[in-house]
Amino acid sequence: MPIKGKIRTIPDYPKKGIMFRDITTLIKDPVGFKLVIDNLTQRYSTGDLKFDTIVGIESRGFILGGALAYTLGRGFVPVRKKGKLPGKTVREEYELEYGTDIIEIHEDALIKGEKVLLIDDLIATGGTALASAKLIEKLGAEVVEMAFIVNLPDVGGEIKIKGSGYRMFALTEFEGD
Repeated sequence: MPIKGKIRTIPDYPKKGIMFRDITTLIKDPVGFKLVIDNLTQRYSTGDLKFDTIVGIESRGFILGGALAYTLGRGFVPVRKKGKLPGKTVREEYELEYGTDIIEIHEDALIKGEKVLLIDDLIATGGTALASAKLIEKLGAEVVEMAFIVNLPDVGGEIKIKGSGYRMFALTEFEGD
């Protein structure tokens, strides 16, 4: 069964009209989780895309990024919600559907010129991914690509990411379904 078939869809969550794509069913399945990490490892182990570090977005990006960092022999850096990191941080505020939120990264997590692969489970509106990219750039590092398990192209994040000049890769997508 392909990766997409292992992702559960929950209608009307978190509100009516939303089709929530839940990857917990994918990552709890040992075959599904292995497929994800193997596919990402294969893509990024070729050396075609040069990067030094993997940055994962809280919280499912930690699961993917940590496993991928291990298979590729790279370091891992977390981007967390406000107040979750113990050291001095740099923060970025970004828009949500109803309000704003803040994410942070340790101010010494990356160095100037470092090349980064940014990873998360899903790209919807692109707000969190673009805010994470801004954080990375505040530290002088460069996002070489953003990687996701799922792309929801109907929501517009892919257009925003590519329109902002970033490369993006997703293992699967749910379009209009």
